[in-house]
Amino acid sequence: MNKNTPILVTGATGYVAGWIIERLLMQGYIVHATVRDPAKTEKLKHLNQIAEKSSGQIHFFKADLLTPNAFDQAMQGCEIVIHTASPFVISNYKDAVKEIIEPAVNGTINVLDSVNRTTSVKRVIVTSSIAAICGDAIEIEDTPNNEFDESHWNNSSSTTHQPYSYSKVAAERKAWEMAQQQDRWSLVCINPALVMGPSLTASSQSGSIELLEQFANGTMLLGVPAIWMGIVDVRDVADAHVAAAFSANATGRYIVSGGTLSLLEIGQTLTQRFGYRYPFPHFTVPKSIFSLAAPLFGQSRQFVSKNVGYPIYFNATRSQEDLGIHYRDIRESVSEHFQQLLDDGLIKKRG
Repeated sequence: MNKNTPILVTGATGYVAGWIIERLLMQGYIVHATVRDPAKTEKLKHLNQIAEKSSGQIHFFKADLLTPNAFDQAMQGCEIVIHTASPFVISNYKDAVKEIIEPAVNGTINVLDSVNRTTSVKRVIVTSSIAAICGDAIEIEDTPNNEFDESHWNNSSSTTHQPYSYSKVAAERKAWEMAQQQDRWSLVCINPALVMGPSLTASSQSGSIELLEQFANGTMLLGVPAIWMGIVDVRDVADAHVAAAFSANATGRYIVSGGTLSLLEIGQTLTQRFGYRYPFPHFTVPKSIFSLAAPLFGQSRQFVSKNVGYPIYFNATRSQEDLGIHYRDIRESVSEHFQQLLDDGLIKKRG
């Protein structure tokens, strides 16, 4: 890879994108970074500071995910496109199709249409999600080895049941469909579990922030349902993207997960690190009781029946063998992320 050839990273102000850009800049690459509004320099400050300390360069381009042709200029001369930009709406939406699903799919189409018009592009890395692998935890019972791998697809989410997960699988399927219609560029999809660990900026959004805020605000004080989730450190996710971009052997999909923790285990991890100053959960709520209260927490009883009480596991062997990922301790990632939310003032310090 010629270091004079720029690399495009979409959604540059995002949580994962920041660490990808940090890796590329420190290795001396030129990064073309797309953002919604380059005039909002405060949001770009952390990236400029990294660039100043590195041997690489960063150039910002205005590009809205839902605007056709918006990525053409930023993509000029790039051999690698790392597409991380995606709508982030997990809750508080009125119309899932218009607010979550259509933007995710149409954004992917717009970026890959630009790729098809840009003859220099040879490889595209798309940030997908573990949500494209599985929709409901109960699906683990249908796997031969009691674990999900890259051969599995989420076939249970829909526009009405877990629409955010549905948006992820719909967008990834569209990416593979478009990749198979040509033979100039190759596609690799990275499917991270719930991403935790330190952020390079206090203004990033992620599902893990919402989750950790619930651990701190008392929402879970009386106990948590028996729900398990795959977790991965944000730096490992960034390393997986960079390795996938440069490795000739990288192909297909890659689950990126450092292990699985239950909500109770996350609470125990945080208690071990931060003590009893915060209302962390110490009990598991029986499924029957949580089912009654689920609507109060924005969850359907269908979600409870299919996700509570089913430990899930993800096979990340491909990412270790093909991409050389050595996973960090996810309990440490959880603790570091919570500490950062304290330091950034997103969670109020106690004691």
